[in-house]
Amino acid sequence: MKMMKPLDEIAAANQRLWESEVLKGGGYTQPWLNLDRATLRHLAAGEPVSTPVPLYELFPTDLLQKVAGKDVLCLAAGGGQQTAVFGLLGANVTVADLTRGQLDGDETAAFHYGYPITTIQADMRDLSALPRQAFDLVFHADSLAYIPDLRQVYGEVANVLRPGGLYRVKHSQPAVHRLAWNGSAYEIAVPYAETIQHRADGGIEFRHRLDDIFNGLIENGFAIRRVVEAPHYQQSFTQEAPGSWGHETRYVAGGFAIVAQKQ
Repeated sequence: MKMMKPLDEIAAANQRLWESEVLKGGGYTQPWLNLDRATLRHLAAGEPVSTPVPLYELFPTDLLQKVAGKDVLCLAAGGGQQTAVFGLLGANVTVADLTRGQLDGDETAAFHYGYPITTIQADMRDLSALPRQAFDLVFHADSLAYIPDLRQVYGEVANVLRPGGLYRVKHSQPAVHRLAWNGSAYEIAVPYAETIQHRADGGIEFRHRLDDIFNGLIENGFAIRRVVEAPHYQQSFTQEAPGSWGHETRYVAGGFAIVAQKQ
């Protein structure tokens, strides 16, 4: 496994946060070890199938089609979840993540299912440990809230993608990035002008506005092919407590993914 460069204050704080999540067994740190191969084959073939939890996190699922033999980078997506899907579909999978514990999950899933994987511990703002123009698809999980400058990451992704390669990146809705349950409804908790949140658990998050989200891609040589709204609201969270993530997704837009192509 290749090692990453020294971290700045932001990356170090968020690395501690996610190492703590791994120790606590948080949902995004648990490998998917009971995936149904038949369901994955149907998705990869573009056949109609009800997308089960937790596979809705991989929207749009048509990106899973024809990935066999392709070089796929799962970026800031450690934990043995997305990588397990691409690995089972026959892709050549690399995962880059800030947190060693998350990468352990990817290696656990790869061993469990029996596919090869490359794990690289890296800050998404510096992908110099990865080869240039080496990937056909970069699948970026919902992690850009942890970095201050989108364009820096977009530029790194452009460096490692082949010409014509696809970049799938998920974003939070900036207007509702920080909400609070007031006992009867969700309310906007902070002014839109505030962009930095120092969380009680030590993490540091940033709000990214729409002009940076979209124009940053264009400025780094990407053509936006489509935008897909997160399907979380379609899931059944009727038993979730008010104020929980599951309850919130029934009422609040859950973000969106952009599929962009390197020119």
